[in-house]
Amino acid sequence: MSSILYFAVPLFLITLGLEALLVRRAKQARPAEITGHERKDAFASVAMGIGNMLVSAVVQGGVLALYFWLYEQRVFEIGQGPWAWLLLFVLEDFTYYWWHRASHEVRFLWAAHVNHHSSEHYDLSTALRQSWTTPFTVPLFYWWLPLLGFHPLMILTQIALSLIYQYFLHTELVKKLGPLELVLNTPSHHRVHHGTNVEYLDRNHGGILIIWDRLFGTFEPERARVVYGLTTNIRTFNLVQIAFHEWRALFADFLRARGLHARLAAWFAPPGWSADKSSLTAHEMRAMTRESA
Repeated sequence: MSSILYFAVPLFLITLGLEALLVRRAKQARPAEITGHERKDAFASVAMGIGNMLVSAVVQGGVLALYFWLYEQRVFEIGQGPWAWLLLFVLEDFTYYWWHRASHEVRFLWAAHVNHHSSEHYDLSTALRQSWTTPFTVPLFYWWLPLLGFHPLMILTQIALSLIYQYFLHTELVKKLGPLELVLNTPSHHRVHHGTNVEYLDRNHGGILIIWDRLFGTFEPERARVVYGLTTNIRTFNLVQIAFHEWRALFADFLRARGLHARLAAWFAPPGWSADKSSLTAHEMRAMTRESA
């Protein structure tokens, strides 16, 4: 993790407080107030973020060593000039899209990513609800950038800048951003990504740009009211359960599975896959909705 993210922590805390103040004023005008449940949820999200930063700090040495080794084998001399940064911006965002999409479509990657979606609320604190195991899955997708010729510190810096941008997507205070919605990932697009509405499942995976979703068929605009959380919510503030509940379910399914295909599916099939259709994937749920329409 780039040190930029550590320096951004005060910004996160200030904007969290500002958003809470604005939301409280808006709710009082309706009238209502922020509940204790929402506060506990926010504290759990912040605690998950702290855990993610600690794990990342431990893992980063090994990841950097891998990236520097790959960089020594680089295919091109890309350098560190303005054009190199512009190209890295595009390719890092492209890489992020595929990591994020795969993290919704491959069970073991979903086990690492799912906790980010486990809050039934949506505000800036949700952005901080980060995984304790995705620091191990990110290098599976980013290894090609140092091999291509991008300096590892450039890569970590661009990843950090992308994450800071995405932090501000986690809010309901910003509605639509006009023409920017065509190119950029926006709060509206990302609210869809966090929705459990069938039409919103596994949609809008982009980081800074939304063009990848438009190109690869995973874009969905915000129309209906978004229902946040998981298709089966965990309803707990226990950090260990938030972090590892899907890993526990994955290993349980693996041990119950009979035959090589079923055991491989427990790890690599989309979340919700089952041989007997006792549970459904997002694709299957959307297909059933279309058939019943």
